Parts: sequence; structure tokens; C-alpha cells
Amino acid sequence: MNFGRSRRDGEGVNLTPLIDVVFILLIFFMVTTTFQREAALAVSLPQASPEPEQAPPDVLEVTIGAEGKVYVGGRELVDGRLATVKRALQEMAAGRKDRPLVIRADARTAHQNVVTVMDAAAQLGIAHVSIVTTPVGATP
Repeated sequence: MNFGRSRRDGEGVNLTPLIDVVFILLIFFMVTTTFQREAALAVSLPQASPEPEQAPPDVLEVTIGAEGKVYVGGRELVDGRLATVKRALQEMAAGRKDRPLVIRADARTAHQNVVTVMDAAAQLGIAHVSIVTTPVGATP
């Protein structure tokens, strides 16, 4: 008779299913967690005065109609292409890059028309560009 303990293979607690369940729970919590983004810096934004300032008398003025026609200094351009707008602005600026540019664009005009004028001004080195707007609630 053998009264000693016999050693059987496979005896003990199998941890593989437990580890699998823990990993599945970890993946579940990682996927379902939502992260809230907080701003790192508190920024105090500037305020604009409600009354517009008077523009200097030597501004370059570009008007863009609802149909996309571009007027530089009151003259209608042949087309609204970049080269045409750039040439007209260059003639009006007369080499002075410090003159401010004021863009008056109709609200119904394509955004591309305004971008073209701004691009022409940037290529000529005109840094002071403003877009004329109306106050909220004002009738056009």
C-alpha cells in the first residue's frame, strides 16, 4: 500500500481563463471610456468696439458683387481671376505696401471670390486687410 501523496499531472488552479477574462474587461473599459478635453490655458478674448472707426483716406477698396464681379477702386475688372485682381491692386497701390485694403463683399457671393482677393493682396505684400460687415440685426 502506498500511503504517500501521489502527484497527478494537471492538478492545481488553471489561471488562463481568469487572465483572459481580465484582459477582456480591460479592453471593454478602455473602449467605452470617454475623455473630456479641458483647455490647458484660460484665454481672455479681446472685445471689439461696436462703433466702427473712420477708415484712412488712402485705403485700397475692393467691392465684390453677389454675382462675383470684382470692382477695384470703383472700376469693374474684366474677370475675377487672381492675375487680374493682382494687377489691378498693384496699379492702385502704386508700390505702397503699407496702404490698408478694405474688402466689401456681398453676403451671397462665393467665398472663393474673397479668398482670391486676399491671396492677391498677400502676394503683393499688403498686410493690412479688413472685411467690411454690418452689425447683427441691421438691415442692408
